[in-house]
This record gives sequence, structure tokens and C-alpha cells, in this order.
Amino acid sequence: QVRLVESGGGPVQSGGSLRLSCAASGYTYSRYSMGWFRQAPGKEREGVASITSDGITRYADSVKGRFTISQDNAKNTLYLQMNSLKPEDTATYHCAASGLYYGAVLVGRLYKYWGQGTQVTVSS
Repeated sequence: QVRLVESGGGPVQSGGSLRLSCAASGYTYSRYSMGWFRQAPGKEREGVASITSDGITRYADSVKGRFTISQDNAKNTLYLQMNSLKPEDTATYHCAASGLYYGAVLVGRLYKYWGQGTQVTVSS
């Protein structure tokens, strides 16, 4: 059974940084896509960043240059380093994993497995 558990969220002031982690267990796919998505109250879910098993990455325009997605295969952990945070980054952040290889995509419906999310709150 695949399980994704996020951590690292919390309150932060505008301009600050946070590093989110997503610990994966039971995920045995050798070729995959993984990603970070976020959803703020009253807004649609937004793809933030994705990474493939071969290291290809993609970012939403809103976070390019500020966020970095990475993975540690030895630890089965996905990361999202968030710098220069803005109030509009406030949301619940979810990690997701696909059951197939789609490349670095930010389309939520292509991801099969989802974590419960971690809240990020950026104050001005």
C-alpha cells in the first residue's frame, strides 16, 4: 500500500523559507512522476512543481526561481524548498505520485497517490 506523508509546513513571514518533505512508503515504481500541489481556501488545486524518476523538473510560473523540488531516492523522500515566500503562497501543500511515467507534469488527475497535506501560512 502506497503512503505519502508530508511534513515541514507552518507559519512563516513574507520573504522567509520553508522546506517541505514527503516520505513515501510502499511505492515501488522505478519510473514515475512525483509532484507538489497546493490548494488555498476557495481556490482550485494548483500544480506547483514536479519531478520524474530521471530528474526532469517542471515548475509553475508563479514559483519559478523561488521553489526547488528534489528527491532523495535512498530515503524515499521528496522535498520542496520554498524561498522568498509570499502571502499568496499560503495553502495546503500536498505531495502526489503517479503510477505511471508521464514526464514532469502538473496535471493533478494524472497522479494516483496523494498525501494528506501540510499547511503553509505566509504572513505579510
